[in-house]
Amino acid sequence: MAISLDKAFGMHEQALLVRDRRAQVLSENVANADTPGYKAKDIDFQQALVNAQSRQSRSMQRTHDGHFPISTATRHEVKFRNPEQTDTGDGNSVDMNRERNAMMQNAIEYQTSLQFLNSRISGLKKALTGTGQ
Repeated sequence: MAISLDKAFGMHEQALLVRDRRAQVLSENVANADTPGYKAKDIDFQQALVNAQSRQSRSMQRTHDGHFPISTATRHEVKFRNPEQTDTGDGNSVDMNRERNAMMQNAIEYQTSLQFLNSRISGLKKALTGTGQ
């Protein structure tokens, strides 16, 4: 009987990839906090996850059974964020408090998906070997 890793891991595999891409985008915002004219960006996680799952379902035809599909948020999923603060005069829309909060929330959600995957892998390992080690 074959084990379907797609069914075992669910959406958490794609969620990790999208969260990783979002962390990169948020880091770019922080790095450019003092850059005149820089506009803050973000990823719509729900839309990026839906897109990642649809890309994975379309990529089921692979050239070799051992190949894994890898998908992450694409450039068109990165959007400019509407600023919540008044313009400081230099055209930069990065709000450091908002960026820190978004980065913390993203990190917590990344860890949650990672813990879920770790528990699934541990359960699969136990089912295959008959032990927890």
